[in-house]
Amino acid sequence: MTNNILFLIGAGIAVVAGLGAGVGIGIATGGTAQAISRQPEASGKIMTVFFLGIALAEATAIYGFVIAILIFSKA
Repeated sequence: MTNNILFLIGAGIAVVAGLGAGVGIGIATGGTAQAISRQPEASGKIMTVFFLGIALAEATAIYGFVIAILIFSKA
């Protein structure tokens, strides 16, 4: 009984990784919009770095989701 509760708490904590990724993507999008408005001629390079950062932030969310699923399957 106690182990099941601990598994569920662990799964909930793992899902919080998605919240962090969402906040990070929002901050990155805002920074990208400001950078392109300041230097429109560099938008290609800015967008490349932006998409790389988005991919890394989303990967952390996916890892947290996978961990939560694995924990749920054990409970």
